[in-house]
Amino acid sequence: MQEQTIGDWLGELASAEPAPGGGAVAAMHAAMAAGLVSMVCELTVGRPKYAEHEQTMRAVLKEAGERRQEAIELAAADAKAFKGVTDAYKLPKASDEEKARRSEAIQGALAEAAEVPLRTAELAREILGLAKRIRPGANVNVLSDVAVAAVSARAAMQAAAVNVAVNRASMTDVVARARLEAELARIGDEVAAAEKFIEELA
Repeated sequence: MQEQTIGDWLGELASAEPAPGGGAVAAMHAAMAAGLVSMVCELTVGRPKYAEHEQTMRAVLKEAGERRQEAIELAAADAKAFKGVTDAYKLPKASDEEKARRSEAIQGALAEAAEVPLRTAELAREILGLAKRIRPGANVNVLSDVAVAAVSARAAMQAAAVNVAVNRASMTDVVARARLEAELARIGDEVAAAEKFIEELA
């Protein structure tokens, strides 16, 4: 993904190939949110009017760059995890032994696939936190971009939650399903917090 143009990536997204898909889109929402946070910092640092916020802006600028890179990596990881699921479903099932191995592989792949959007949702939460940190001292001319960063982070969390729920639906492990249900509830709380912040910026 690092080497692709946006147009090429969108072309892949729009193709008949199943990956990249929704999980990668969730991660890219997070990447764009982090990019906007960086932009706001860049347009604030070095300006005398915001000198008292310089240290915070520079610290957040560094963190946002790291989060953006993590998000791009998660977009790629989602495609890999999805392939693991599809490969598991393609395993032979002619005998009882093969059926058992296939079922075990599918469950393992589903569990792994659910972890990627969970990490995406957590990353988006962190990026939302960065947007909140810069809000008080941000250049007033780009406050709308702080809001859009929060909107993108919220979209990342919501999209990630959809992917977690989809994987959870096919899982048979009761404990794993319960854990994911709890995680989905937590993401819901984070989405509500994001919406409140966005309303405050409107």
